Amino acid sequence: MGNSAMRWILAGFALLAALTGISAQEPADNPVPFQTWLAGLIEEAGAKGFSEQLVAQTLYGLEPLPRVIQADRSQAELNPGLDRYLSTRVTRQNVTRGRQMMKQHAALLARIEREYKVQRRFIVAVWGMETRYGRIMGTTPVFRALATLAWDPRRAERFRSELFDALTMVQKGYIEAKTMTGSWAGAMGHGQFMPSSYLKYAEDFDEDGRRDIWKAPDALASIANYLEGFDWQDDETWGRAVRVSAAARERVAANVEMRTEGCFAIRNMTERRPLAQWTKLGIVRADGTPLPRAEVDASLVTTGDNRTFLVYRNYEAILGYNCAHYYAISVGMLADRLR
Repeated sequence: MGNSAMRWILAGFALLAALTGISAQEPADNPVPFQTWLAGLIEEAGAKGFSEQLVAQTLYGLEPLPRVIQADRSQAELNPGLDRYLSTRVTRQNVTRGRQMMKQHAALLARIEREYKVQRRFIVAVWGMETRYGRIMGTTPVFRALATLAWDPRRAERFRSELFDALTMVQKGYIEAKTMTGSWAGAMGHGQFMPSSYLKYAEDFDEDGRRDIWKAPDALASIANYLEGFDWQDDETWGRAVRVSAAARERVAANVEMRTEGCFAIRNMTERRPLAQWTKLGIVRADGTPLPRAEVDASLVTTGDNRTFLVYRNYEAILGYNCAHYYAISVGMLADRLR
């Protein structure tokens, strides 16, 4: 396809938008018709050096998905409480299935554990949390989902970048566009990687020339590589539930500062302190017994329903995967059950 053909297509998009105005599928609060926006995106993709064939294959003819915007705008409103959240994720079924997967993939997980220095129970716990061990990976076309979110004004800049990263995945030959399906947000594969995460952490562990995170070997190695990239410690666990009395909470408030940098969840936890200092402040395990005497630094996390946990560096690596306390606590608890 030549440049003149590309100009004719872009002109066609602009004419369509001008004649029809905003599509019936488009939210009324978006000031720019989708086809007008898409014409500009296609032009930018060409300017960035993406091939005309790739752009035609992935972007031409796209339409927005209203359910994607609805899902994006409603997710922040969900705050079910930790116990309810755990009850749907750290279930007997998920524990049983996870143990089965650890047996089925024992040799593979042993190799990944040696290569990336991440304990297999945490790899499998993330896998279970993200897609129920590959059972729920999503069927939404990734380019359509990302285009919808890049057009919607709420987080347009972030998803426009993710869309170009998705194009990069295909142009570099890492994966084929037709295989790229995932969640409503464009997360893909067993580990639900966004395109930017894919480019940084996806691995070709089975050495077949493709970083195929829709298959277990590459996907599980990619999860391990992701956690390793966030300073995973193979000689530590994630943390533990603790009991904090009213008097201990006052001492903590007077002596330990909250974080001031990082994602929202990290800014809602304390600075790290040695376990011995937490003991002096009056914190004990959830069952009332003393904390371990290990030389480990920990931060205190208090959830919205006043559940309290002392968490280690590996917990922060899990937050690097998904910056939400409910998520990280669930991964940790599921990993404990898979031990």
